[in-house]
Amino acid sequence: MAHPEVRTVSSVIAGRAADGAPGGRIISTNPARLDDVVAEVALGDPALLVSAARAAREAQQAWADVPAPVRGRAIAHIGRLVEDNKEALARLVTREIGKPYPEALGEVQEIIDTCDFFLGEGRRLYGQTVPSEMPDKQLFTFRNPVGTVAIVTAGNFPVAVPSWYIVPALLCGNAVVWKSAEYSAAASAAFHELFCRGGGLPPGVFNVVYADGLATFAGLEQALDAGLVDKVGFTGSSEVGARIGELTGRHLQSACLELGGKNPMVVTEHADIDLAVEGALFGGFGTAGQRCTSLGTVICHESVHDEFLTRFAEATAGAAVGDPFADVVYGPMLDIKFAERFDTFLAWIGPQHKVLGSTGTGRITAANPRAGFVGDPAAGIFYHPTIVDGVRPGEQIFDRETFGPLVGVTTYRTLDQAIELANAPGYGLSSSIYTSDATEAFRFRRGVCAGMVSVNNSTSGAEAHLPFGGNGKSGNGSRQSGQWVLDQFTRWQALNWDYSGRLQKAQMDVAELTPDSDFRL
Repeated sequence: MAHPEVRTVSSVIAGRAADGAPGGRIISTNPARLDDVVAEVALGDPALLVSAARAAREAQQAWADVPAPVRGRAIAHIGRLVEDNKEALARLVTREIGKPYPEALGEVQEIIDTCDFFLGEGRRLYGQTVPSEMPDKQLFTFRNPVGTVAIVTAGNFPVAVPSWYIVPALLCGNAVVWKSAEYSAAASAAFHELFCRGGGLPPGVFNVVYADGLATFAGLEQALDAGLVDKVGFTGSSEVGARIGELTGRHLQSACLELGGKNPMVVTEHADIDLAVEGALFGGFGTAGQRCTSLGTVICHESVHDEFLTRFAEATAGAAVGDPFADVVYGPMLDIKFAERFDTFLAWIGPQHKVLGSTGTGRITAANPRAGFVGDPAAGIFYHPTIVDGVRPGEQIFDRETFGPLVGVTTYRTLDQAIELANAPGYGLSSSIYTSDATEAFRFRRGVCAGMVSVNNSTSGAEAHLPFGGNGKSGNGSRQSGQWVLDQFTRWQALNWDYSGRLQKAQMDVAELTPDSDFRL
């Protein structure tokens, strides 16, 4: 497949590309074809992020003064523009991070769906008219933008997840500084161009910065100290999310945190086993298991464990792996750093475990082949799908997120035990239960700590009009998507309007009716 020339990607502040590369330069490569250089990325330093926050601060009030319905029309135009460029953007996503092309198309569709939802919210940023307890007085509530928003996102969903933050933030009248993942910088640059060059946003309203993790954290700290950032949105690891939460807490801010997951799937004795296997295959191995909602552990009723495991192993062994532009379940790891980290997760497999699902474990090579591999494994960073049976609480492989194509399997006897196992790792993002028993489904929903529950569907998948987010190690209860995200990017303001011409004191000057408590028929 022929590819265009290598482009240089730089931060964009107030509509202008940043000069130089104070944080150094890196190369973004295609993880399915390591000899394919997608972009050269100029990295910024902490000062550059501060400059971007200052530019956003300067542009924000004028943007907030644009009527909300007009901002909604801008979002509508961006959605149509993304739709017109859907295939081109999806191809770039597949090329840069190795996500299978149908998944990449679905990711771009998520931007379109998000714009479709929020284009109307510009006419529905409702407040309330509230009755007063006193005469000649009226109470109102209003949604105001928070101000300047700093967004930090991961590269496994390089365009969909950013849209969950950026679209509603812009709609609500905020200005944005976005720090995207360095290894998906080309896709991020295309996303930014669609919004700014194509969408016509004023300079400074939407800025993008490329920087490594240390420079990002330092720049964010400096921008917060300078009073330039009013809200932080972060998608990434639980460990970094905790540090972001501490940092924003020092400034009496609450970050919007969407973090990792160890997402459980319960297979009951009343489950459709074939359907459960299909859900486990997609949830566990789609995007090579590199989703925050990827299946972590199958919690299988002991009466159907053997049947499920046999079918799941067969389906996994027969799944196509390889070239993401071909018809495959999954392609490469996102970047070499994720491959190296996944090797440490594989080392957690012990002699008490049973390993299934492929003709080997670890990286797929000529010496460690995968039967039926699609393409040339030596060209990229491809790993065997791995099923680990017999995992238990207290083991790292059960308790911690294993970001990659690895699914654990364990058993339970009672639904209460299944719920306990589902909650044991302390994450709370997504979950799933397969059952034909409605009572089991609702008992599981009530008991599981996850922010999202699927019944007879996989742990992966989100719709633009439902709240997305987690609890515990998976987040701080904040939610993205749908109307619920508006509370992240607006602040409620109360207006108390007294037109009586005199001072009326609440709770003191209130008229009272005198009841006759002794009245009887």
